[in-house]
Amino acid sequence: MLKTMRKNVKSLKPVLWLIVATFIVAIFAIWGGAGRLGETNRSDTLASVGGTKISSDAFFQALRSRLESISKQFGGEINAQLIQQLGIPQQTLEQLVQQQLLLEIGRDMGLRATNAEVRDKIVAYPALQQDGKFVGFDSYRRILDYNHIPLADFEAGLRQDVLIGKVVEVLTAGIFVTDDEIWQSYRKQNDTAKIEYLVAETAKTEVTETPSEAELRAHFDGNAASYKIAERRTADYVVLRTVDLKKEVAVKDDEIDKYYKDNTAQFQEPEKVQVSRIWLPFTATDKDTVRTQAKGLRNRAAGGEDFAGLARASSKDDKAAAGGDWGLYDWRSLSAAETEAVAKLDKGGVSEVVETEAGAAILKVTEKTLAVTKPLAEVKATIKGLLEEEKARALVAERIQRLESLARKEKSLDVAAQKEGLKPASTGALKKGDLLGDFDTSGAVSEALFGLKEKDISAPIFTYAGEALAELKGIEPERPAKFEEVRDQVAKDILDQFKRNKAQARLREVRASLKDNWSAEGPKLKLEYKFVEGHKKEQYLSLVGDRAEIDGLLFSLPLKQASEPLAVDEGYAIFRVLERKEATREEFEKVKATERDTLLGEKKNKFLQSYMAMAREGKKVKINAEAYQRLSEDVMSRYTKTS
Repeated sequence: MLKTMRKNVKSLKPVLWLIVATFIVAIFAIWGGAGRLGETNRSDTLASVGGTKISSDAFFQALRSRLESISKQFGGEINAQLIQQLGIPQQTLEQLVQQQLLLEIGRDMGLRATNAEVRDKIVAYPALQQDGKFVGFDSYRRILDYNHIPLADFEAGLRQDVLIGKVVEVLTAGIFVTDDEIWQSYRKQNDTAKIEYLVAETAKTEVTETPSEAELRAHFDGNAASYKIAERRTADYVVLRTVDLKKEVAVKDDEIDKYYKDNTAQFQEPEKVQVSRIWLPFTATDKDTVRTQAKGLRNRAAGGEDFAGLARASSKDDKAAAGGDWGLYDWRSLSAAETEAVAKLDKGGVSEVVETEAGAAILKVTEKTLAVTKPLAEVKATIKGLLEEEKARALVAERIQRLESLARKEKSLDVAAQKEGLKPASTGALKKGDLLGDFDTSGAVSEALFGLKEKDISAPIFTYAGEALAELKGIEPERPAKFEEVRDQVAKDILDQFKRNKAQARLREVRASLKDNWSAEGPKLKLEYKFVEGHKKEQYLSLVGDRAEIDGLLFSLPLKQASEPLAVDEGYAIFRVLERKEATREEFEKVKATERDTLLGEKKNKFLQSYMAMAREGKKVKINAEAYQRLSEDVMSRYTKTS
């Protein structure tokens, strides 16, 4: 069902995604309630919104279920580092907070969801549809029972969804977009420029100049305000590593058996479906012709003709050269209509012609492997490692809490550590965000120090390797730098400027002599050549970045005329526009209504984000950072490779 939900959510218009996302998390929280990871007490409050509390368990289950869903979707290929980089724990907590904020606002407004509105929501729910119709209330209850979802909880979630929808409707009722705003937005998406450019990268520019001591001092004196020594903090700290405590824990076979039974979904090999596609784009003028062509190709493919050969000959997307192969995962990014067509096909099956707003598609399932659950024997070692990790983390938490209590009682981490048979170490002077050896590769300890006053003892500090406790010993405030302290940085800054000047001069020199074939001339001149078939405003350009002044140039520069050298992210570049396609009023009028909906949704979202930021202040949202970090680590520990 979650797969079906994701598929239907992708087909929604891009309106009010903030609200959609919060509701999805609510459903995840309900659906994830059947299983547990570890025995940590999670009944405490993680966050409070006004007078309402969000429990640690609600966050734990929401995060755990969301990660399981992502893992299934991507074939299990996620790990703790990726989860952290994507910010999934932070997103999950933020979505729970925003959902509760909207519910609080709704209650303040006196809004409520009626039983009839909840019933309509159930009947229209995408995952409860079959052949475009509601499956019926008996089947609806059976589906919930099969998935271990309490009826009351599911309908409570839908009731909240209805109320949130009403809140959003009231808050955004006065927001509108003008015709000119729609036209400018449409132009931004549809005006394109075929461009090429040459980049002289400063990183690859060699300079022989060496700044003299007088030049270094002159540069420093002229820019002294920009050279500062950042605030540094020093602390004593004690570390308890999870790996060290693993030797003190034992995992029994019955614990492994129970974990396997409670978390069977975790050990599923997801269904693998490989898809190929023939894609024929159309416009309003040639739609009928393309439809006819697509039907002919579909009949030939269904009749047994080589699909890959047909795709190479006729398909018009970037997979055509590979025989239309969209692999095991890329096809999931196709339109909802196309992914729905794939879901109905068996291995070797060819779809009917699938029509979207932009064109016609024929799809074939080339490989299909059903989902299977790995046997216990195959995953026993993995489960043992996970449980050892959990037990060791629990032991770390217990001992660090005991050390914290004793340190606060003694008002000294050093005294408390000696009583516990531990020896504190010094962090040395750390800037905010500095790493602390292999124990803290994310800078969590230094970040914590900047929230303390001198002689304060921190709360437990969590890292992937374990937990630490720190006592702040000294603060070195930010101050102006002395020349001797930043001499190397001054030299680097001057050399960087030399390189930029040389890169700019190099492009000025070659600009006048460039012929028509930049792609061949660029490498000979040791310049990086780039070509973009259809650049749009506000799109990122490799080595250039996202620069409004570059867009202004590209949509005004005379065709096939080389620009002056312009500063870009990686050095200097010259540009040439080969073709430009501008949006027409005629085509705009055909899609104006859709564009209005899209732009209005974006505008409403921006307003809501601003409104929610103010609401957070008014409702006094509070987060228990210690509990949040502990729970995040608890969930993500199962995605950390064990030896």
